[in-house]
Amino acid sequence: MLKTGKLDSELLKKIVFDNIKYRRKEIITRPGIGEDCAVVDFDEYECVLSTDPITAAVSEIGRLAVHISCNDIASNGIEPLGIMLAVMLPEGTTEAEIDEMMRQAGKASEELGVEIIGGHTEITPAVSKPVIVSTAIGRGKKGASQKAEDMRPGDYIYITKKAGLEGTGIIAYDKKEDVEKLLTKEELEEAKSMLDQVSVVKEGVIAGKIGTAGMHDITEGGVLGAVWEMCDIAKLGAEVWVDKVPVSHITKKVCSHFNIDYLRLISSGCMMIMVHPEMKEELENKITDAGIEISCIGIIKNLEDGVCMIWESKKMEIEPPTSDELYKVI
Repeated sequence: MLKTGKLDSELLKKIVFDNIKYRRKEIITRPGIGEDCAVVDFDEYECVLSTDPITAAVSEIGRLAVHISCNDIASNGIEPLGIMLAVMLPEGTTEAEIDEMMRQAGKASEELGVEIIGGHTEITPAVSKPVIVSTAIGRGKKGASQKAEDMRPGDYIYITKKAGLEGTGIIAYDKKEDVEKLLTKEELEEAKSMLDQVSVVKEGVIAGKIGTAGMHDITEGGVLGAVWEMCDIAKLGAEVWVDKVPVSHITKKVCSHFNIDYLRLISSGCMMIMVHPEMKEELENKITDAGIEISCIGIIKNLEDGVCMIWESKKMEIEPPTSDELYKVI
């Protein structure tokens, strides 16, 4: 029996990627560990596409479905322009519940300037709770997409905002009764408001214009999973400074209560940005000027140095991502 959540990297390659045999010359970026998007050659332009499901959240599923795929497009430094939603709902779903999901999706897409251009909606016994699969589309000039293959030893690792944003927000909504006993009323509202910060489109587009050595929207597997995946693409090592990873005291409280690790908790709203040393200052200034928190949390190393983290003066290997910590709670 496989664990809940994304397939681990080794299994994904073995039973998914290795079974994809046919190749077309128009495809620039294909499926791979840590690859957020496919990129297709459209003459002078690149078409950037990404698809993702929302399966863990219920309360804010419409909003998250829009942000999760648009964030992936932004991780290529490209602005998303359209999104399609495949909505599968369990028997017993009411008209009011569908209306609420689409109200959320419509509001999120309007805030991002992204049009909902199609999809599918059905009631089916195949699911026991709502599932939305979203596919986002973006367009950029050829060569504009940011790629992790551009990473090199000495590059810096940055993240925006705080670790565990999405996971904390989902738990606050979907485990409200448990969390109410743990947090003050003000803390609970702050935890819920973390889902207002899950978009990384703004910082992704800014960083894309500056130029990066690759970006990754931090989703399942959290901060450590994102570092491992990017290093796997570039065939490099890394050193992550755990004490430099920004995290809310509320996230720490929630994670401690449920005995989960915020470094491996789904963190949409955080963009991981790799940057060459000569671009470091400009990146910090432009992102900060946009009103977005940004923190340097590590450095890229040679492959033989391994993918490691420094915690309380101890050096520890970062393992490949497995099932997200959220699934221990939801």
